[in-house]
Amino acid sequence: MKKIITILCMTFCIVSFVFAGGSGDGRTGGKAVLKLGIWPEDTLPGEIRMHEEFVKEFNALYPNVEVQPAQYRYAVDTFVPLVESGQLPTIYESWFTEPQKLIDNGFAKDITAELQSLGWDTKMNESIKTLLSRDGKIYGVPRDGYSLGLMLNVELFREAGLVDRNGIPLYPKTWAELAQTAKIIKDKTGMAGLCLLARDNAGGWHFSNIAWGFGAQFEVYRNGRWIAQVNSPEVVAAMEYVKSLKWEYDVLTPDPTNEDWGTGFRAIGTGTAAMYIAAQDAVNQPTMANGLPVTDLALVPIPAGPRGQYSLMGGTPYMFAPNATSEEVMAALHYLEIMGRAPVVNDSTVAGLRADAAMRRNEGVPVLPPFPAWTDPAYLKAQMDAVNEFSNVDMRLYNDYYAMVAEATNLRAEEPMLAQDLYAELTKVLQAVITDRNANVKALLDVAQRNFQQLLDTQAAL
Repeated sequence: MKKIITILCMTFCIVSFVFAGGSGDGRTGGKAVLKLGIWPEDTLPGEIRMHEEFVKEFNALYPNVEVQPAQYRYAVDTFVPLVESGQLPTIYESWFTEPQKLIDNGFAKDITAELQSLGWDTKMNESIKTLLSRDGKIYGVPRDGYSLGLMLNVELFREAGLVDRNGIPLYPKTWAELAQTAKIIKDKTGMAGLCLLARDNAGGWHFSNIAWGFGAQFEVYRNGRWIAQVNSPEVVAAMEYVKSLKWEYDVLTPDPTNEDWGTGFRAIGTGTAAMYIAAQDAVNQPTMANGLPVTDLALVPIPAGPRGQYSLMGGTPYMFAPNATSEEVMAALHYLEIMGRAPVVNDSTVAGLRADAAMRRNEGVPVLPPFPAWTDPAYLKAQMDAVNEFSNVDMRLYNDYYAMVAEATNLRAEEPMLAQDLYAELTKVLQAVITDRNANVKALLDVAQRNFQQLLDTQAAL
């Protein structure tokens, strides 16, 4: 077990989240217990109310299952102890970078039989199914996918005079243009042009997307071995560009080393920054969570670099505790159906889709088309019907982003080997170049190169 813990600590992103969950042997009072690790956080009361209604419907349909809220946000410091003690919630969310590691260590439940019995195994996006499978067995289902773009605070663009006659932001198409646009916004409004992350692994996650546009390829498989390319000229150029945003253009928030995933949305939502790298799956963060009017948010394509435009594609899978019974897995899948997160169309799923869209509109969250995680035509139509019924945005603020997503050649999955460790090494360099005007980018990346290559070699030896 010590070896497993070492592997996880080396490969999982360490992010501070909150866990509050139930415990037990999976049955209480003769009922099976469904521990919902996907229960909303206390900061999302609208979503909690929606789930409370889902539970009522579930209880009516499945009276022999007791639902226990067990909200869990995936993180290594809570995950390993929960697995070891058998206390992991029945169903929980992770990231698309993690399923193969969970499978390797026996930490994921094989749910192939349950999916086949429902006919869901043939309705999953094939690229996503590959991420969730091993040797023909499936270990999870998708919640949704995402593709990184650029979130804009429309009010700051308006204040800086960077909108067309219809009030649509004149957003930057390239990273070079972003620096200029950010400078105009800073000069005219006094607010940061861009919120750059440099606190935790999310900083490296965002930076990898920037670097791809400069031609970076962080790792390659050659002669039976994974080779790191963290200090390539392309990565150096991308990091020099980021350094210039701080020291040449001065367009970042006061201290990017204190900026993480959540503070970035707060900056956009409260108007202390005009631009932030993010995706359609998190539009509730600047709006509902941080108060930005739904009319003042836009999401546009990720800028292009000198070597192309690439958007990092990822997502959130629903995974299942390794000690969950088939009965408990089926209960969780039926709960997803009531939520409208399952590739079937019936009264329950349609009601779930409509409830989610209505909640978003009522809570001031943009009601947007989803990223296609499932392929069933009838289900995709039901999703769009709900979006169209409750639409609350001017799609001109989003159309270019969705056009980018439709271009499959623009989308790139995260690096295949040890992505979270790569992000950690890149974040160390980001922190150095943001805090030291004289930081030697190449020397810093040389250190990151050695560290990451050692991790790749260690992984290969396991």
